[in-house]
Parts: sequence; structure tokens; C-alpha cells
Amino acid sequence: MMILRSSPASPFVRKARIAADVVGLSGRIRLDFADTNDPNDSLRRQNPLGKIPVLITASGQAIFDSRVIVEYLDHLAGDGVLIPREADARFRVLTLQATADGLMDASILRVYEGRFREEAHRDAAWLKYQSDKTARALAALEASPPAVATDVGAIALACALGYLDLRFAGEWRAAHPGLVAWLDAFATRVPAFAATRFEPV
Repeated sequence: MMILRSSPASPFVRKARIAADVVGLSGRIRLDFADTNDPNDSLRRQNPLGKIPVLITASGQAIFDSRVIVEYLDHLAGDGVLIPREADARFRVLTLQATADGLMDASILRVYEGRFREEAHRDAAWLKYQSDKTARALAALEASPPAVATDVGAIALACALGYLDLRFAGEWRAAHPGLVAWLDAFATRVPAFAATRFEPV
């Protein structure tokens, strides 16, 4: 049994969970909550960066971050399921993953700025810098939405859009109808997207 150190709201954990489901390995992975703020959590020994997700393999090896975890899952599945083998398709999918991961990173940094800084000390220029990244990425994707697929690029994009829904009340939707339609189609094709949705209490 593999162990995925995780937190239910993390879009990067969600990416790994959906990828595991797509390749038929979710039944071999147990979720284990990790507290990134607790210096005594074993997470910091498993990943010296103290970040999630971390996948502990059946042999005890710690694999991180989500990009490496997904590549490992693809390897276990026989290669080419999540990351195409053919060069053009491969680098198109990996570039989409990089764009979506950047969307998630920028969104998380915006959340952290609001969560960990007093309002009077929040950096408006920093928040705009991150928001501008998000806006440019969404505009580029809206202009040319990717295929509705089950590769790692599509999975990462779905998780990025899902995180914007979770943390920013779906503000992105009004100006990006093409991506809304894309996400609806992805959710229909990949039931794990709905199954991994985090509902705040």
C-alpha cells in the first residue's frame, strides 16, 4: 500500500488523486493528512521542503512534488497513460501542466497573503502580480482551450479551475465561458473530479 501525505483542500493533492484514479491505482493508495505548519509532523522528514503532496511508495521511498508523483503513477501504469510518449503531444501536455501548476501556485500565494498577513500589511503590488499571472493564463487558455482528455495537463487544469472556484468563488467563470464548458466536459468524463472536491464546513 502506498501513502499519500495530503490535505483535502490542496489542488496539487487533488491532481495526484485524480491521476491515480485515471490509471487505476487509487485503491493502492491510502490518504494520510499532513500538517504543513507543524514542525513535528513527519512530513518535513519525508520532504525537506515541508510541502504536500508526498507519495510514500510500497518500499518506503518518498516521492514529491505532484509532477514527479504523477510521472511515477504513469510509470506504474505502463507509461503513456497520463504523459504521452510521442514528443509533440508529450511536450504539449507537459506545458499545459506547467501552466496549470502556475495558476495553482499564484492562487495559493494570493490565499496565503490574505491568510497570514494582517490587512494593513498586505502587499497590494504582490497580490496584483499574482492576479495578473492568473488573468494571463486564463486568457490564453480561453483563447485556445485544450482537448478534453485524461492526461496530466487536463487533470492539472481541472484542479486549477476547481481551486479558483473553491477560494475565489468562481470569479473566473463569467469572462471564460469556453473554460467553463471545458471543465463541465472534463467533470463528466472524469468522475474522480467530483469525488475529490473539497467542501468547506
